[in-house]
Amino acid sequence: MATSLIKIPPSKPSSTSSLPVLVPLTIFDKAAIDLHVVVLCAFRPPMPSNEVMKEALSKVLLYFPHLAGRFTIDSQGRACIALNNAGIRVTETYLPTNISEHLPFEPPKEVSHLLPSSIEGIEELLQIQLNRYACGGLVIGLTAHHRVYDGQSMSGFFVAWARLVRGLDIDPLPYLDRHKILVPRNPPIIEFDHHSVEFRKTTNTLPDTPIPSSPIEGLSINFSNEFINKLKAKVLNDNQTDVFRGYSNFECLLAHVWKKVTLARELKLDEWTQVRVAVNGRTRMKPPVPMEFAGNLVLWAYPKLRVTELLHGSYDHVAKAIHDAVAKIDHKYFQSFIDFGEKASQLEEELEATSQLEIANTMCPNLEVDSWMRFQFHELDFGGGPLCFLPSKHTRGRAVDIHTFLSRGWRCRCGHVPLASTCSAL
Repeated sequence: MATSLIKIPPSKPSSTSSLPVLVPLTIFDKAAIDLHVVVLCAFRPPMPSNEVMKEALSKVLLYFPHLAGRFTIDSQGRACIALNNAGIRVTETYLPTNISEHLPFEPPKEVSHLLPSSIEGIEELLQIQLNRYACGGLVIGLTAHHRVYDGQSMSGFFVAWARLVRGLDIDPLPYLDRHKILVPRNPPIIEFDHHSVEFRKTTNTLPDTPIPSSPIEGLSINFSNEFINKLKAKVLNDNQTDVFRGYSNFECLLAHVWKKVTLARELKLDEWTQVRVAVNGRTRMKPPVPMEFAGNLVLWAYPKLRVTELLHGSYDHVAKAIHDAVAKIDHKYFQSFIDFGEKASQLEEELEATSQLEIANTMCPNLEVDSWMRFQFHELDFGGGPLCFLPSKHTRGRAVDIHTFLSRGWRCRCGHVPLASTCSAL
């Protein structure tokens, strides 16, 4: 095993020349969960050598300089990213086996040896582990701090890295000037209760929520395109009104998963349950923000229903609850949140993100859903073909990940649910 720091080559012109040395965290950065997110990507041979992969890494950091920086505090006491080119940590391992012998990486298979050894107490904002198999296959284990980039940004980073490995230009380039986009009104107009939804005032106490004991486990379930089409037809047929309501694949699949997970949890019929759904602001804001925006630009919708509505209500009813909640997180809501951040900065308020608290609170009866469907992993090709596996690695408290997989269908990864009953229900 070899470990090294990779930095932006000093001979290269820096793309950060127009950016400040210290970049204050935006209100969206502060709302993101304060931890490293883990991603694992597997590729069959042939794959470029580690040296080619690392050389391209040093080049791609020119365009994603925040990842090579460090968290710090400026003279005004603001949390910032220092664009100091301190580097990312890269570890290389060799496995004397064939990668096909280990695929797919599903529970209960152990994958921790394919990932950077630590995600706590580290100063690097990005860690990458290159796991080379004897056959030439490669598994890339990565951890990236969520308060630097969101999932959309990180998928763009992956694709840009792969293009450089293949000798191509990065097109389109990432958009780095986050504060030019996130402009508050003068004076700020706060139209929603962000103090209790995305944040709460700091109490310096952590929630004392017990972690459920066995048989709480995680499982992955694949849904075929045929199943999704039948599910959408069922949602449409359940509509008893004269108003046509078209729902996305994600909304239909989430309605199904929410119903079945609730059934498996055996909750009381009069109990409330809600889903925390990530909403990408790039297409919601007016004018729209480029998808290449590098940073955090995500807020959350909270569809909420009683258990009896989920278990006995139609698929159309559940899908509508999801659709309506997501629709409310629109430009007006995002602009209010930007103004809230400006006001909090003026008052020097110390805020605690509710995303941090919900690590321990999404177990039951609620769900947290992360959708990877619009991320660019389907474009990921380092020269040997597309990725052959992209498993989800959950942080404690996460419940559901939904994403397409190699255009062959859909994968839903459920964590922290009763394994046997959920599997049979789905």
